Amino acid sequence: MAATTPHNDPTDIPSDRRDFFRISDHIGLEIRKLGSDDGERENPFNGSHLEDLRSEFRRLDQDVRAQLATLAERDRLLTSLLKSLNGKLDTLARIMAFEQNPLQPEDWQDVTLSEGGLSFHTATNSFMIDQVLALRMTLPPELFQPVAVARIINIEPDGSGGARVHTEFTDIHDSDRQQIARHVMRWQIRQRQKE
Repeated sequence: MAATTPHNDPTDIPSDRRDFFRISDHIGLEIRKLGSDDGERENPFNGSHLEDLRSEFRRLDQDVRAQLATLAERDRLLTSLLKSLNGKLDTLARIMAFEQNPLQPEDWQDVTLSEGGLSFHTATNSFMIDQVLALRMTLPPELFQPVAVARIINIEPDGSGGARVHTEFTDIHDSDRQQIARHVMRWQIRQRQKE
């Protein structure tokens, strides 16, 4: 990892971090501090026994989407029905995965989220700038669970012993970034509907 200058002053944070739209949301957030051992980054949330099944699920999902694109040219009604069924199965899979590993109440918190990173509050300021974290987010109501490796770029103490921790994603799979993007877009739509 290239050396970077820590940003202790929020005004010193580069403006290019504002490339993504940010939302304030209440999500499930699991945090693991990563050491220098790259092996930890492979699977920081100990789901290795299910990783093969998840990979197979992703492969099958890509196959279905590719075939739906081809079918759309011939039969729009059938394509629409199959997309709905595929979405229903995808939602059922997320519900089952969530029920297998439910989050505790303390795992849900208010964050500021974008495709580029997130910020969260910690009651005990035990984090350091440039520290690397593994983050697993649970995004309601869809229950998407994107995973990312992030670097802490700023810490703002809050005066009560806690702090607001700002991170940027340094390693995130494209499909996970797309899940965050869709979540942000749906959040915006729901906010507009409330107005």
